[in-house]
Amino acid sequence: MFGRFVGELSRAELEQFFYLDEADLERIAEHRGDHNRLGFALQVGTVRFLGAFLSDSLDVPWSVVDYLAAQLGIADPSVIKRYPERVATPNAHAREIRRLYAYGDFTGAAVEDLSGFVYSRAWTHGEGPTVLFTHAVAWLRRRRVLLPGVTRLSKTVRAARESAVSELYELLAEAAKAADPQLPGRLRGLLAVDEGARGSRLEVLRAGPVRLSGPAMNQALGRVEQIRALGIGMVDTSQVPVSRLRALARYGLEAKAQLLRRLAEPRRTATLLATLDTLSAAGSEWQGNLMRSAPKDDAYQQCCWWEDHTS
Repeated sequence: MFGRFVGELSRAELEQFFYLDEADLERIAEHRGDHNRLGFALQVGTVRFLGAFLSDSLDVPWSVVDYLAAQLGIADPSVIKRYPERVATPNAHAREIRRLYAYGDFTGAAVEDLSGFVYSRAWTHGEGPTVLFTHAVAWLRRRRVLLPGVTRLSKTVRAARESAVSELYELLAEAAKAADPQLPGRLRGLLAVDEGARGSRLEVLRAGPVRLSGPAMNQALGRVEQIRALGIGMVDTSQVPVSRLRALARYGLEAKAQLLRRLAEPRRTATLLATLDTLSAAGSEWQGNLMRSAPKDDAYQQCCWWEDHTS
């Protein structure tokens, strides 16, 4: 949960974030009283684990207090209850920890760097807002940048993701137009329903063969030729990560034509391009499977087999 503890920590989490090394122990030893030493150690571990200081420094699982007390040789961990008696003490310790451990605020370069990180992940992996938010929190924690409010961080993550997604749509749409100025129009035409047809032209192309039979593969090869005739092979998509093309194509392969028609540009063209690119690749695979299933021992027999299965 963002900025607070939820439930007990695992042993691995305790050892990763609340283990006190020699430098930690030296800094903690400079404070008087077991309650202050334990409280200081608690805030060090808390900011490492959460990436933020708590308004109530004792709002932590008791197992954390026990783990720290054992390292400090404090026999009675309950002395921690005295730590917040003077409000100034936890606040002063938080400022000291920020200085000693070089924790910074989410401002200036930190905001720009995080936006770049989120943009890169969104561009490469196409992750959703929730996953990207989790990555952003981990990124801030690793770089010792204190977490901002959840609303502010959410807006930063969302803006960076939307920027990456928008650039993806624009790049693909421009690539289609650069290959052939008429290609975007032909792609949109696939969403039309011909008179007497039960579905759109795209839905016909999406219907791949369910088995390697002669008639089914004959239809599949016909669809391959229709896809190739659109000019998809001329489009340069090398600048787009393959995973992003596949993710975009999944939506185009599954969504109904009326939903695709309602997409705004350039998203619609980009989605259709990715979909047809995937169908083209699948068509080549179908064709390869057909060729590999043909007899190999006799050229005349193979030729006859091919004519029987594609006529």
